[in-house]
Amino acid sequence: MSAELPFFISCPHSGEKTPPEANWLNEKDKITLLRDIDRFVDVFYRPIAKELDVPFIYSPWNRYVIDLNRLPGDVDKDSVKDHANSSGTFTTGLHWVKTSIGEELMSTPISKELHDILVAAYFEPFHKSIQAHFDYHRLQGHRRVFHLDAHSMPSLGTEIHRDPGERRKEIVISDQDGTSCDPKFRDLIVDSYKSAGFEVALNWPYKGGRITQTYGNPAAGRHTIQVEINRAIYMNEETKEMIQPDFKDVSSRIQKAIKTIHKELKSHVFMIN
Repeated sequence: MSAELPFFISCPHSGEKTPPEANWLNEKDKITLLRDIDRFVDVFYRPIAKELDVPFIYSPWNRYVIDLNRLPGDVDKDSVKDHANSSGTFTTGLHWVKTSIGEELMSTPISKELHDILVAAYFEPFHKSIQAHFDYHRLQGHRRVFHLDAHSMPSLGTEIHRDPGERRKEIVISDQDGTSCDPKFRDLIVDSYKSAGFEVALNWPYKGGRITQTYGNPAAGRHTIQVEINRAIYMNEETKEMIQPDFKDVSSRIQKAIKTIHKELKSHVFMIN
């Protein structure tokens, strides 16, 4: 870990691998398995994180098996056998039962024992890494630690979203309606993406997920913000393939935004109240 700047990036949903325990996905076609994956988001952020020596936390696993922006309790009878939560409570929970457009992923629920195995093997290591970065920087004497959680989103809201049928901005930034980070950090993120040439919306249609809820605690010096990028500006949403030169242009603009964030934090990190 780098102690120079208390800033790190996480990318929980870009992984495409299916672990061997998830045999219920074995017969699904490639497009279905990629339907809600944040494909290529790690490709956008990893190079600039490496260049700036910013820690980058990534999971290689498909979110349908274990969604890292959920909690272990975000399951129901459809995903975990005999669970107390009623059917349909968490269709897109920790273990996705259906895709965002209703394609079946899980025909029968998994056992509580398998659920526990998946949590221990894939959920806990990712979240322990996030917590470790907060702890490390605090031990280095930093009173405030800044965390950007990187995602992608479909260009149009689906029936499971707050904005069905609505065309979305290029970037959606979320801070749980002002509770997961210092407003100055939020404004820095918003301004940095805007200055890089992106259309930006704040807390619509996303307010943030379990990661921002869990780690964003300004009073404790933990500042977490979620950044979603519209998939239509760099990929074919049907085939899931990148579109050149759009992909190169978007990548360049993301690198510009992160460089601005890094530079400003480095200059003012002890001045943010």
